[in-house]
Amino acid sequence: MPDIPIGTADSDDDDASARAAVERERAELQDFIKGLSPSDIQSGRWFSKLLAMALAAYTAKVDWHYFQEKYRGVPADAIVDQRIKMAARYAAIEGGLSATAYTAAIALTIGTAGGASPAVVPAGVATVMLDVAYLTRLQLHLAYDVAVLYRVPFDLSDPDDLWKLVRVAFTIRSGELVREGVIKGVPVVVRPVIKRFYSGPVLAAAKGLPVVGKFLLQRNLIKIGIPVVGIPLAVLVNRYSTTIVGRHARAIFRNEARVIEVAETLSERSKHPRLLLWVAWLVIKADDKISDDEALLMRHLTRVVREQHRVIEERLTHVVDLDSDEVWRQLEAEPGDKSELVAGAKRVAEVDGALNALERGVIADLRARCE
Repeated sequence: MPDIPIGTADSDDDDASARAAVERERAELQDFIKGLSPSDIQSGRWFSKLLAMALAAYTAKVDWHYFQEKYRGVPADAIVDQRIKMAARYAAIEGGLSATAYTAAIALTIGTAGGASPAVVPAGVATVMLDVAYLTRLQLHLAYDVAVLYRVPFDLSDPDDLWKLVRVAFTIRSGELVREGVIKGVPVVVRPVIKRFYSGPVLAAAKGLPVVGKFLLQRNLIKIGIPVVGIPLAVLVNRYSTTIVGRHARAIFRNEARVIEVAETLSERSKHPRLLLWVAWLVIKADDKISDDEALLMRHLTRVVREQHRVIEERLTHVVDLDSDEVWRQLEAEPGDKSELVAGAKRVAEVDGALNALERGVIADLRARCE
């Protein structure tokens, strides 16, 4: 994603350079579009190819140290906010360029072909794909930037991590848009289109990347399907859909950063890291319900304990039904002051909200045994 200094994301003085940057990126993507076959576009395989191209060079260059050098001393929240504004601005510029070109392509067919549509205008296909590819790459980079800025660990060679980035970048998971309130702030005039833009089927990871490609292409057609009206509509939809992606990524990755911070604090303060893992799992399993944040905490806690203390608790990985008596036996056998486990247990229980009665009961039992 093109860079501009903090504080100038909406500066009128930077309009010319912003447009020039967008046009350079569009020129780069035109070569990519030319290399696609009709089968690639129809099947959605274009997305897999774009994904490889969009992430390879970018992730090699952009990491947390890159942002630290570029925005030295600026808190992550401030940088994220500016990246979202900047991406939305570039998306709006590109939307106007693509919609103008697409409308011109349709206009050439009026009177000769009796009208046209996104599916049948050969001159418009490349323009549609250029708009989709640009917006896809921009939003993918934005989601990646937000994850990096909050220092959420990513291994994009891991299919699970890659799918996680795709899911966040294109707001595939259902219900999150409403829950996060990210539609708030979108102008009333464009809100129905934005809602339609994000409506439709929820994609499952098992369906694979080509299905995502077909989904993204279908979704983007709504904003440039109406000549003339499509130009301002494409500008607004590009701007606000990118803003929504940024807010969505901020909500997801900021929350994960919070959970990681809890895991790191627990591990750093622990004198009994192996026992900490058992106690944490005992608290999480107290009500026989595992929330997303609790699962996330356990995953990061085991990783941080392994990295900081060189502790890998293999026995815990084989546990199906946790026996609390077994945890209490381990607690009694562990020498030294174990009071830090009580405070740790409370933080584990609070990671997904207020303590419930069952969690309070386990913590009370733990406190009595530690005393």
